[in-house]
Amino acid sequence: MLRLRLPRALRSAFKEPFGPVYTDADALLDAVDGPVIAVGDVVTAHLVRAGRVPDVAVVDGRTKREAISTATADALDGLPDGERVENSAGELTEGLLRALTEAIAAAEPRVLDVDGEEDLATLPAVVAAADGASVVYGQPDEGMVLVRVTPETRAEMAALLERFEGDADAALSLLRGATT
Repeated sequence: MLRLRLPRALRSAFKEPFGPVYTDADALLDAVDGPVIAVGDVVTAHLVRAGRVPDVAVVDGRTKREAISTATADALDGLPDGERVENSAGELTEGLLRALTEAIAAAEPRVLDVDGEEDLATLPAVVAAADGASVVYGQPDEGMVLVRVTPETRAEMAALLERFEGDADAALSLLRGATT
């Protein structure tokens, strides 16, 4: 089974945000045009409270390795039932990659309920999404990061994935099939 692992040497590449950081969901939503993919429970809750159900939400019931708050859980209650996907910390599994590409292609909003950790899903989401989509993820203690999907951001995320341990070519092929 296809599985990519984040090498220890690459972890520093994730310290700086991949786009502008917003602390206000309304301001972030004013800046987006097109489908929205949210990675993380708190980010998804902020978008829902601001009146925007993400086209795809990738959640795991945790934030900063702790269970999400009751307020966050309440905000997520109105989302569609999630598809359960296993994905270990520091990894991207084939199951997550396939479920993500299917969710991005779906006509209705989808939720991926990750058993494990969803933190790295931003990279494959940017690679799999069409130009003009937006991927939003949380930057701990800073806010929400907006990554607009463009050929440049897609290439940047693909280059990072190529540095993961495992069959990155197979993973990228799977993800790129979603945008063709």
